[in-house]
Amino acid sequence: QVQLVESGGGLVQAGGSLRLSCVASGRTFSNYAMGWFRQAPGKEREFVAAISWSGVNRDYANSVKDRFTISRDNAKDTVYLQMNSLKPEDTAVYYCAGRSSGGIATVRGAYVYWGQGTQVTVSS
Repeated sequence: QVQLVESGGGLVQAGGSLRLSCVASGRTFSNYAMGWFRQAPGKEREFVAAISWSGVNRDYANSVKDRFTISRDNAKDTVYLQMNSLKPEDTAVYYCAGRSSGGIATVRGAYVYWGQGTQVTVSS
Protein backbone atom coordinates (compact mmCIF):
# COMPACT_ATOMS: atom_id res chain seq x y z
CA GLN A 1 0.00 0.00 0.00
CA VAL A 2 1.17 3.52 -0.80
CA GLN A 3 0.08 6.67 0.99
CA LEU A 4 0.26 9.98 -0.88
CA VAL A 5 0.11 13.42 0.74
CA GLU A 6 -0.06 16.58 -1.37
CA SER A 7 0.90 20.08 -0.32
CA GLY A 8 1.62 23.46 -1.87
CA GLY A 9 -1.80 24.54 -3.02
CA GLY A 10 -3.19 27.99 -2.34
CA LEU A 11 -4.54 31.21 -3.78
CA VAL A 12 -2.54 32.95 -6.50
CA GLN A 13 -3.21 35.69 -9.03
CA ALA A 14 -3.37 34.94 -12.72
CA GLY A 15 0.11 34.79 -14.18
CA GLY A 16 1.60 33.58 -10.92
CA SER A 17 3.26 30.31 -9.98
CA LEU A 18 2.85 27.51 -7.48
CA ARG A 19 4.74 24.29 -6.83
CA LEU A 20 2.83 21.28 -5.61
CA SER A 21 4.55 18.45 -3.78
CA CYS A 22 3.43 14.90 -3.16
CA VAL A 23 5.23 12.74 -0.62
CA ALA A 24 4.80 8.98 -0.85
CA SER A 25 5.20 6.43 1.89
CA GLY A 26 4.53 2.76 2.42
CA ARG A 27 6.31 1.06 -0.48
CA THR A 28 9.19 1.61 -2.85
CA PHE A 29 8.28 4.90 -4.48
CA SER A 30 10.93 4.67 -7.18
CA ASN A 31 9.23 1.63 -8.77
CA TYR A 32 6.06 3.52 -9.67
CA ALA A 33 5.00 5.97 -12.33
CA MET A 34 3.24 9.00 -10.86
CA GLY A 35 0.72 11.50 -12.11
CA TRP A 36 -1.20 14.63 -11.30
CA PHE A 37 -4.89 15.04 -11.96
CA ARG A 38 -7.28 17.87 -11.18
CA GLN A 39 -10.98 18.30 -10.62
CA ALA A 40 -12.86 21.57 -10.91
CA PRO A 41 -16.33 22.02 -9.38
CA GLY A 42 -18.95 20.24 -11.43
CA LYS A 43 -16.39 18.65 -13.74
CA GLU A 44 -14.77 15.26 -14.15
CA ARG A 45 -11.32 14.60 -12.75
CA GLU A 46 -8.87 15.15 -15.60
CA PHE A 47 -5.29 14.24 -16.38
CA VAL A 48 -2.65 16.95 -15.94
CA ALA A 49 0.79 15.35 -16.07
CA ALA A 50 2.59 12.04 -15.64
CA ILE A 51 6.15 10.87 -15.07
CA SER A 52 7.74 7.44 -15.37
CA TRP A 53 9.53 5.71 -12.51
CA SER A 54 12.90 6.97 -13.74
CA GLY A 55 11.74 10.47 -14.59
CA VAL A 56 12.86 10.08 -18.20
CA ASN A 57 9.39 9.90 -19.73
CA ARG A 58 6.82 12.62 -19.12
CA ASP A 59 3.48 13.58 -20.60
CA TYR A 60 1.18 16.57 -20.22
CA ALA A 61 -2.35 17.57 -21.00
CA ASN A 62 -2.45 20.01 -23.89
CA SER A 63 -4.01 22.65 -21.65
CA VAL A 64 -0.92 22.79 -19.40
CA LYS A 65 1.87 21.96 -21.82
CA ASP A 66 4.66 24.58 -21.75
CA ARG A 67 3.34 25.99 -18.45
CA PHE A 68 3.54 23.04 -16.03
CA THR A 69 6.49 20.77 -15.30
CA ILE A 70 6.34 17.44 -13.50
CA SER A 71 9.45 16.09 -11.79
CA ARG A 72 10.41 13.62 -9.10
CA ASP A 73 13.09 13.04 -6.52
CA ASN A 74 13.20 9.34 -5.74
CA ALA A 75 15.64 9.89 -2.88
CA LYS A 76 12.94 11.97 -1.17
CA ASP A 77 9.97 9.87 -2.31
CA THR A 78 8.48 13.05 -3.73
CA VAL A 79 6.90 14.14 -6.99
CA TYR A 80 6.44 17.79 -7.88
CA LEU A 81 4.27 19.86 -10.17
CA GLN A 82 5.68 23.28 -11.00
CA MET A 83 2.88 25.46 -12.32
CA ASN A 84 3.73 28.72 -14.08
CA SER A 85 1.62 31.30 -15.90
CA LEU A 86 -1.43 30.16 -14.00
CA LYS A 87 -4.88 30.94 -15.38
CA PRO A 88 -8.26 31.11 -13.66
CA GLU A 89 -9.25 27.95 -15.51
CA ASP A 90 -6.49 26.10 -13.66
CA THR A 91 -8.55 26.46 -10.48
CA ALA A 92 -9.26 22.97 -9.15
CA VAL A 93 -8.39 20.42 -6.52
CA TYR A 94 -5.15 18.79 -7.60
CA TYR A 95 -4.58 15.12 -6.85
CA CYS A 96 -1.39 13.12 -6.83
CA ALA A 97 -1.72 9.58 -8.10
CA GLY A 98 0.50 6.51 -8.27
CA ARG A 99 0.51 3.48 -10.51
CA SER A 100 1.55 -0.04 -9.61
CA SER A 101 4.01 -0.11 -12.53
CA GLY A 102 6.73 2.10 -13.92
CA GLY A 103 5.29 3.31 -17.23
CA ILE A 104 3.37 6.54 -17.58
CA ALA A 105 -0.36 6.65 -18.18
CA THR A 106 -2.84 9.44 -18.85
CA VAL A 107 -6.08 7.76 -17.85
CA ARG A 108 -7.50 7.89 -14.36
CA GLY A 109 -8.21 4.15 -14.23
CA ALA A 110 -4.51 3.31 -14.62
CA TYR A 111 -3.74 4.73 -11.17
CA VAL A 112 -4.39 2.80 -7.99
CA TYR A 113 -3.09 5.14 -5.31
CA TRP A 114 -4.53 8.60 -4.68
CA GLY A 115 -3.87 11.48 -2.35
CA GLN A 116 -6.52 13.60 -0.67
CA GLY A 117 -5.95 16.58 -2.94
CA THR A 118 -4.83 20.17 -2.52
CA GLN A 119 -6.83 23.21 -3.58
CA VAL A 120 -5.43 25.59 -6.17
CA THR A 121 -7.33 28.81 -6.76
CA VAL A 122 -6.28 31.30 -9.42
CA SER A 123 -7.88 34.73 -9.27
CA SER A 124 -8.31 36.94 -12.31
